[in-house]
Amino acid sequence: SRESPISRCLVSTFACGAVAFTEEPADKASKSDGYCSRILRAQGTRREGYNEFRLRVEGEPENYQPGSTYRVTLSASSPSYFRGFTLIALREGKDGERDEDYAGNFQIIDEEDTQFMTNCPPAVTESTPRRRTRIQVFWTAPPTGSGCVILKASIVQKRIIYFQDEGSLTKRMCEKESPLGEATEKPILECCACGTAKYRLTFYGNWSEKVHPKDYPRRANHWSAIIGASHSKNYVLWEYGGYSSEGVKQVAELGSPVKMEEEIRQKGDEVLTVIKAKAQWPAWQPLNVRAAPSAEFSVDRTRHLMSFLTMLGPSPDWNVGLSAEDLCTKECGWVQKVVQDMIPWDAGTDSGVTYESPNKPTMPQEKIRPLTSLDHPQSPFYDPEGGPITPVARVMVERIARKGEQCNIVPDNVDDIVADIAQEEKEEDDTPETCIYSNWSPWSACSSSTCEKGKRMRQRMLKAQLDLSVPCPHTQDFEPCMGPGCSDEDASTCMMSEWITWSPCSVSCGMGMRSRERYVKQFPEDGSICTLPTEETEKCVVNDDCSPSSCLVTEWGEWDACSATCGLGMKRRERMVKMPPSDGSVCGAELAEVEKCMMPECHTIPCMLSPWSDWSDCSVTCGKGMRTRQRMLKSPVELGECTEELEQVEKCMLPECPMDCMVSEWSEWSECNKSCGKGHMIRTRMVKLEPQFGGDPCPETVQRKKCKIRKCNRGLGTSDERKRRKEAREKRRSKQNRDEWTGDSWPHSMRPWSAWTDCTKLCGGGIQERFMTVKKRFKNVQFSSCKDRKEIRACNVHPC
Repeated sequence: SRESPISRCLVSTFACGAVAFTEEPADKASKSDGYCSRILRAQGTRREGYNEFRLRVEGEPENYQPGSTYRVTLSASSPSYFRGFTLIALREGKDGERDEDYAGNFQIIDEEDTQFMTNCPPAVTESTPRRRTRIQVFWTAPPTGSGCVILKASIVQKRIIYFQDEGSLTKRMCEKESPLGEATEKPILECCACGTAKYRLTFYGNWSEKVHPKDYPRRANHWSAIIGASHSKNYVLWEYGGYSSEGVKQVAELGSPVKMEEEIRQKGDEVLTVIKAKAQWPAWQPLNVRAAPSAEFSVDRTRHLMSFLTMLGPSPDWNVGLSAEDLCTKECGWVQKVVQDMIPWDAGTDSGVTYESPNKPTMPQEKIRPLTSLDHPQSPFYDPEGGPITPVARVMVERIARKGEQCNIVPDNVDDIVADIAQEEKEEDDTPETCIYSNWSPWSACSSSTCEKGKRMRQRMLKAQLDLSVPCPHTQDFEPCMGPGCSDEDASTCMMSEWITWSPCSVSCGMGMRSRERYVKQFPEDGSICTLPTEETEKCVVNDDCSPSSCLVTEWGEWDACSATCGLGMKRRERMVKMPPSDGSVCGAELAEVEKCMMPECHTIPCMLSPWSDWSDCSVTCGKGMRTRQRMLKSPVELGECTEELEQVEKCMLPECPMDCMVSEWSEWSECNKSCGKGHMIRTRMVKLEPQFGGDPCPETVQRKKCKIRKCNRGLGTSDERKRRKEAREKRRSKQNRDEWTGDSWPHSMRPWSAWTDCTKLCGGGIQERFMTVKKRFKNVQFSSCKDRKEIRACNVHPC
């Protein structure tokens, strides 16, 4: 017999609302009659301190980001279960009498499990009362200025209602203060934690054409390499209200982490760990195609802050990141987990307003600030209503181990202790700090394709060994595995529908068979085949005493194909009369049967893909090139169009190609440097490119050749005058030679080289000269080699 709604209400006013609301006409119990507030005022069984049921917001945030969406889970610990529930979100201090008392909006994930309450639209409840241990919904936080919010849940188990105002079924979250226009807040308290803690930072990029469609750059969209550090409060990598360093500027505009890493390493003891993770091309891919980048780092009492940044490209100077995130708690412990949705911020070094704006340096440089939806009408994030920017990424910082003696002897929770112990055991043989490795690669496919034991491998690269006396651990790691679909864990990744009702018995009299079916709602992420059964059969009995009037029929034939290729359709099967009733009556057995059939959901079948092939060889033998890899579509084409990419291309770098020296053409010959007698003239050429990476050296850049012009006229005068002058010169030389020979063992000496003369040209190739002259001379054929000397060289060979 069916129990009436009135009798249920005798158990509890709230039970009536939670279980029997669908039987109460909307016009008798509408929200305007205070139906929601009656739910909130109802008192059920309170079980303080008993955590059999739990309301959890993903990431366990203490604060919410206005406009951000969070996954909310209501669960029962084994072996408990619940049949019904109600979930509601209220502004703190409100009683639910008015629409504005409710905060944010719920979104249904699975309509088979959850629906909005008919008579109280802000609340979420079960679709049908049945045993369950877990439900999930999305909750979008209210806009800025909403204050604190209380998420409250009720549980109906049989006829008992659990409803807690405080405890595991209530979650309080307050609005996170906006950092706009303010400097990053510095920790007020000194960290009092002991030992060290190890964390893993995982970056989930959500910047995609689907989520951010306006002007989305389809080509070259990417996240740059992640760069950051765990550091003390005396060092600031970047902060709102501060100015970008040169390192931050290069990340923000070029996506280059090189300068930023140099700045971090120059800080010495202020930094404990440099945080690095590789770039992502393209910006977004499903997690079953490309794992989210992650990096591990440590913190201690003096260096308990963590900062990082990464550029979204192409963009003028837009980034996301955390600044001085404090991982030390007031209770002298280490934070378990930080989950933060991220909006882009402007580094203040470029004034572009769109993704692909041309370079336009901001002069003078401006302060770092978050982008807003009202910055510029051409901005891809522009919203005339001034609403919040949809987050472009989410970062999760999760503690994976604690080392050394800890101050807070009270653990965070039991799971936390187990996780720490397991991690400590695993990391006893930790990698020495003198060994620098790349991140581990993803695990390879299992060597066994069956349910026999095999093994899989991952590897990493030793990038540097800072101390040759300290050995570096292995670069390959193996673990046992089985083929896809063999382990319980693999099977659990198949999401199955509920069983469809049993078919009619295969006979109208006596013992027969009946069957029921279910279908795969979601295939495993790794593309393997679900091994869970999709059909069950059992025996059935109809009319144990078959009378003579019964007819004998054949077994049912095979079902016809489903009338639909995807989604819900119909199918038919038939059977025949083998022997009519012995009394001559008409056979009453059904000879045809029609039932619903469910094909895979339309347009939601995930692609079944083979693993990626190995990367091809680089397209060049030296320098920058490209390489590719492919995978194949394994699922049948008729299941729907597959939009996943089947080929990937990435850049590759081999040792730089040798580059020979390059010189310009010879200039014209200069004029002769003498106006009479013997002289010389020169020509030059410039070095356009110095040799690099072992290329050919540069040839000569200056050439000189002799030139001869008419003989010099030594002057006018009579032969007698010339004769007198010649005799006077010879007399002076004779005296000078006697003086030099008697005063020194060597008949002449040279003055040192003079300074080089000024270049004859400022650019384009000129010449310079310097001289060495004889201090003393005398006329003697034996020492005729004592002459003045001159040297010439090229100068200012750079182009004009």
